[in-house]
Amino acid sequence: MTIRLGILGGGQLAQMICEAAQALSNEHAIETLCLADAPDCPASRVSPIIEIDFSAPDFSAGGPLDQFVNQVDVITYEWENIPLEIVDWLRQRCTVYPDRKALATAQDRLLEKQAMVDLAIPVPDFVAVDSQTNLLDASKKLGLPLVVKTRREGYDGKGQFRLKKEDDIARAWEALGDKALIVEDFVAFEYEVSLIAVKGTADEKIVFYPLVENQHASGILCLSLAPFDAPTLQEQAQDIATKLIKQLNYIGVLTIEFFVKDGQLLVNEIAPRVHNSGHWTIEGAHTSQFENHVRAVCGLPLGNTAAIGYSAMLNTIGEMPPADQVQAVPNTHYHDYGKTPRPGRKLGHVTVQTSTIDERSLALEQLAPIIKNVLSSS
Repeated sequence: MTIRLGILGGGQLAQMICEAAQALSNEHAIETLCLADAPDCPASRVSPIIEIDFSAPDFSAGGPLDQFVNQVDVITYEWENIPLEIVDWLRQRCTVYPDRKALATAQDRLLEKQAMVDLAIPVPDFVAVDSQTNLLDASKKLGLPLVVKTRREGYDGKGQFRLKKEDDIARAWEALGDKALIVEDFVAFEYEVSLIAVKGTADEKIVFYPLVENQHASGILCLSLAPFDAPTLQEQAQDIATKLIKQLNYIGVLTIEFFVKDGQLLVNEIAPRVHNSGHWTIEGAHTSQFENHVRAVCGLPLGNTAAIGYSAMLNTIGEMPPADQVQAVPNTHYHDYGKTPRPGRKLGHVTVQTSTIDERSLALEQLAPIIKNVLSSS
């Protein structure tokens, strides 16, 4: 029997979900259909799409949402800022995973932090603010430095302002004050790591990928190294993920980003979807995060999440490096999303997959002069 999988969004994550679904076709017949806001989106290269304006959805009979829901059996999404009104309309007509509760929580940084506190999960200290006076009060309560963030829609460093001194408060309010804000303690972390967990519908088992160390530049993920070998932290992370999955009635891939400080994990944020820091799993794990997400939401048994050797994932930002130069470096894999170049935009990624750490380090050294926009800033 064919499973018809609908995906909300048409970016590179949707593209890689579709590719994973197609790769499963010898085992299970899975067809994909994406609801996207651009006809030339990355997913359009590998899947049929229906075009929609997510900011002004048409719920009429025969409209894009109606067409979409009548052609799919189960729905998932590739990004967490899908309007909840769309998800609510679809849920009345079709199964949608992950659960709405997870989506609503991840869309608002304040709700996300409060959910962690309710579960006794460690997070940086935080305060909600709605005026410049509140912002000043928060700076006195928490102490500088601080990070001011929009509660909604910030990503890749957007919607954030770092307060280093009191003089920064007016500038932060001018930059961000037209939106609801949250102020968080600035964490002098030792590492940034992430965990990808997967819960399916086929059984109650939750599976976990190894922790990954992440490095950012200007708020954008530039380099992930896997696995991050820290058994105690791995256990902490899995316990946290298990709490969240149970609380959120979660099905699919859940990603949790952490700060590591003094041997403890602090949750930075969650993503109810496949994640950039898991791209290494395409070549570097027995089952990729994308395949396991498809398996989870389609009711199929989950695959092996163990790492194969050592991997690195490098985002290519703003411009794609020459494919021939990248592929001339041993143990590399080149992924081009087919997007129009522009500063700060993720256009693709390169994965290094080796049998030893030394081989991985050598490949990264060789890639440094080729992928300058990542390695020179990390």
